[in-house]
Amino acid sequence: MDMTTAGDTGLLETLQHEVAVFARRAEQTRLGGVGQVRNSMDRAAYLLLNRLDKEGPMGVKALAASMGIDSSTVTRQVAPLVDTGLVKRTSHPEDGRAVVLQLSPRGLARLEDVRTSRRSLMAELTQDWTPQEREQFCALLTRFNVALSARQTGHGAPSGEAAPGS
Repeated sequence: MDMTTAGDTGLLETLQHEVAVFARRAEQTRLGGVGQVRNSMDRAAYLLLNRLDKEGPMGVKALAASMGIDSSTVTRQVAPLVDTGLVKRTSHPEDGRAVVLQLSPRGLARLEDVRTSRRSLMAELTQDWTPQEREQFCALLTRFNVALSARQTGHGAPSGEAAPGS
């Protein structure tokens, strides 16, 4: 369904192009920070570690549901994080047969390094913005991400809904 009007076409063309450029540049730099390749982290790893930090230990199915992706994807993405010691696999406290994924102390330290580096990058990139411009950009980007998430899951997001913790 085409929801554009003749007046919106140019603006929407610019918007889609800028989103594409942003996605490419973000992936190229992995938003690693201010020239700090050592503090870069791929998107999947960052989001998984961040989710485990924010929500605590959980099983693969719960983590997948929380992130809106399937269990096989989580299993594939978490394997290198376990191999490098950033995530620990432990037995569920109530059901010893079930496996729980948990952020390791090393994983938390690595995540904090990346967060610090990324905050520095955001500060550098927006150094000439006013606090209001930063807030407005965050609000609009959050709203955009909520709309994307709602579209992917087939659920409409209420206007003004806060961003999911992804």
